[in-house]
Amino acid sequence: MNIFTPIQQFADLVTYQWLDIALHTYLGDSVNFFIYDVIKIGLLMLIINTVVTITEYYFPMEKVRDILTKRRLYGLDYLVAALLGVITPFCSCSSIPLFIGFISAKIPLGVTFAFLISSPLVNEASLYLFPSIFGLQVTLLYNGVGILIAMLGGLLIQKMKMDKYIRPEFLRFKSRKQMQAEYAGAKVPLKDLVQLWRSQVWAITQKIFPYVLLGVGVGALIHGFVPESLVANYLTSKAWWAVPTAVLLGTPLYTNSIGVVPVVEAIINKGVPNGYGAGFHDGCDYSVHSFWFNVG
Repeated sequence: MNIFTPIQQFADLVTYQWLDIALHTYLGDSVNFFIYDVIKIGLLMLIINTVVTITEYYFPMEKVRDILTKRRLYGLDYLVAALLGVITPFCSCSSIPLFIGFISAKIPLGVTFAFLISSPLVNEASLYLFPSIFGLQVTLLYNGVGILIAMLGGLLIQKMKMDKYIRPEFLRFKSRKQMQAEYAGAKVPLKDLVQLWRSQVWAITQKIFPYVLLGVGVGALIHGFVPESLVANYLTSKAWWAVPTAVLLGTPLYTNSIGVVPVVEAIINKGVPNGYGAGFHDGCDYSVHSFWFNVG
């Protein structure tokens, strides 16, 4: 049994019995999708953020900072951060606690964004699933371009000096070294650690979840009201707007890269070119990145 079956059953109950929406209708499919994904993503976010927050507490942030800031790496620091993102099997939401740790440890913002961009974009799915589905050439091109995009994105953000827009509350998250300093080097009591982790997970979730609701809402509208045939017909076009359209359609579809690979394979089999399918794949919940900055 799928572990998410109870959530699907609850979504079906709310949609088709409590709200009395007809089965197999555009509205019914959209509402059902929204309820199911909001509950599933909310639970996954709490679990994953808790695990990653605890992991981040023991992660040697200060050592990473020293490597990246005290040595002249001539741009290789962006490559190192991008590669770190490759080996961390997170979507962008679950990468955020580690990202906060980088920010709190005063690792350069551009470097941290190189990690945040590459983490959901290039990971285990693109490394071992792509060769069997799309071939070695597409796999190498996708991963190479993904790492390059992460590096260039980080460099651009660093050049734009965006540090001043970071919300100050995310600079106050305490690292392991800071906690130990408060206790004069003594062992930090477990109850205090639990309190620290709980407050950090709650703060992160509060900030992210409104963007998840927005993304799932748009995804539900696309899921319920946009027929697959319409997507396939328009994306097979050779027009300049086809790739941007694929990215915009993929952006609100909150899923991990493994879950979206069968969707990409299906639309490519319908005649959509590889580049458009990759644009659709790259859209995994990047809208949440915007909450880091308080511009305007």
